[in-house]
Order: sequence, then C-alpha cells, then structure tokens
Amino acid sequence: MDFDQEIDALGLLCPLPVLKARKRLKGMVAGEVLKLVTDDPAAVIDVPHFCSEQGYNLQDVSVQENDERAYYIKVEA
Repeated sequence: MDFDQEIDALGLLCPLPVLKARKRLKGMVAGEVLKLVTDDPAAVIDVPHFCSEQGYNLQDVSVQENDERAYYIKVEA
C-alpha cells in the first residue's frame, strides 16, 4: 500500500505508538497516509480505537514478521 510518511515504533509500548502517530497525523493534510509500524501487542486495540475516536481512516493492517504490524492511517478531510 502507498503511504506518504512512516513511523517506526518498534519496541515502544502503549501508549507511545499512538501518541507518536497522533503527533505526526496533526501535521499531515487530507488524503495523506501514515504507515505506523509497531510490535506493541496492545496496538491491535489501541490503533483502531484511536482512529475511530479521532476521525482518521484505518485503511489497512498488515502482519509482518516477528509479530510486527503495519497500520495504514489516512487523514480525512
């Protein structure tokens, strides 16, 4: 999937991956996609909840090696 910016949050635990994503997303414009890579087990709950609460569109989640997941978050208008 295409993305405009990426955050490597590997090794960071809740709530840091979501906090880093929130900070980066605030500086992005509508239509841009952020790729958030994390191995935090709580992210499977935290990231979708954050997106629905803040009005971001969780486009896709892909499972990678070593229990890493990539979350693709789109900024809506």
